[in-house]
Amino acid sequence: MAELWQTYGIWTATTLAYTLLVVVGLLLAVAYLTYAERKVMGAMQRRQGPMTVGPFGLLQPIADGLKLFSKETIIPSGANRPVFLAAPMVLFSLALVAWVVIPFDKDWVLANINVGILYLFAISSMGVYGVIMAGWASNSRYAFLGALRSASQMVSYEVSMGLIIVCVILCSGSLNLQEIVLAPRPLWMQILLFPMFIVFLISILAETNRAPFDLPEGESEITGGFMVEYSAMAFALFFLGEYANMILMSAIATTLFLGGWLPPFGLSFLAFVPGIIWFALKVCSVLFFFIWARATLPRFRYDQLMRLGWKIFLPLTLFWVILTAGVLIVFDALPG
Repeated sequence: MAELWQTYGIWTATTLAYTLLVVVGLLLAVAYLTYAERKVMGAMQRRQGPMTVGPFGLLQPIADGLKLFSKETIIPSGANRPVFLAAPMVLFSLALVAWVVIPFDKDWVLANINVGILYLFAISSMGVYGVIMAGWASNSRYAFLGALRSASQMVSYEVSMGLIIVCVILCSGSLNLQEIVLAPRPLWMQILLFPMFIVFLISILAETNRAPFDLPEGESEITGGFMVEYSAMAFALFFLGEYANMILMSAIATTLFLGGWLPPFGLSFLAFVPGIIWFALKVCSVLFFFIWARATLPRFRYDQLMRLGWKIFLPLTLFWVILTAGVLIVFDALPG
C-alpha cells in the first residue's frame, strides 16, 4: 500500500510539474508572440516596431501586461455581471486545456489518449460559447452583433476543418496524435494531402478570427466586436486567448501535416536535434503565416467570408474525402 501511494505521489508531482511547465511556457509564448508580430509587421511596413522598453524592445510585452493589470475593470451598468466576467475566463481556459493532448516530442504529452484529435476538435468548437457569452452579457447591440458574426464564422469553418481532419485520419488510420505523427506518409500521400493543408491554413485564420477574416471586430461597422465593452484584465484574457488559440492551431497544423517533432522532409541525419526544437520551429513557421496574412491582405466582406466557407471549402473538402478514400483503396494503402 505504501508503495502504491509513493508511486501515485511521484506520478502526481510529475504531472503537476509538466502542467506548470506547459502553462508557463504558453503564457510566455503568447506574450512574446505579440512582440514578434509587431516586429515582423514593422519590418514588412518599413518601420521599427517596439524598441523603447528594454533592449530591442524585449520588455514591451511585460510593460503591456503591467499596464492592463493596473487598469480598472469597468462593467456596464446593464450587463449580466456573472456571465460578463465568466466569458473571458471560459475562452482563455479552453485555449489552455486543449494542450493536454498535444505531443511536443515522442512521449512528451500530458494525456496520450486514443481519441486525441476528437478531444481537440471538441475543445476548439466550444470556444464559440465564450464569444456568445461575452456579446450577450455586455447588453450592447454592437457587441452582440459581433458575437453572432464570430459564432457563425467559427461554425462555418469548423465544418471544413472536420472534413480535412477526416482525410488525415484516413491516411494515418488513427485518432491518436502521436500515431498520426509516426504514421508512414510516402511522397504521393503528402502530395494528396497538400491541398488540404492549404485549406486548413486558411480555415484556421477564420477559426481564430484573424485578418483577413477579422470580421467580428470590424471597426468601421461594429466598433470593436464582442469585446468592445471589456477593459483591463478582462480584455487581456480575450487578447491572451486569441493568441493562445493561434499557437494551438499552429501546433495542430504541425502535428497533422508537418510531421510534428520529426525532422523535416524525413532527413534522418538531422535526428540529433531534439524533437521539441523541430516542433517549435514548425509552429513558428505557421505563426509567421498568421502575421504575414495580417500584414498583407485586406479584410474580406462578410458575404465573401461565408461564400468561401460554404460554397468553396465545404464542397472541396467533401470531394477530397471521397478522393482520398478512393486513392487509398486503389493503391491498397488503407491503414490496417
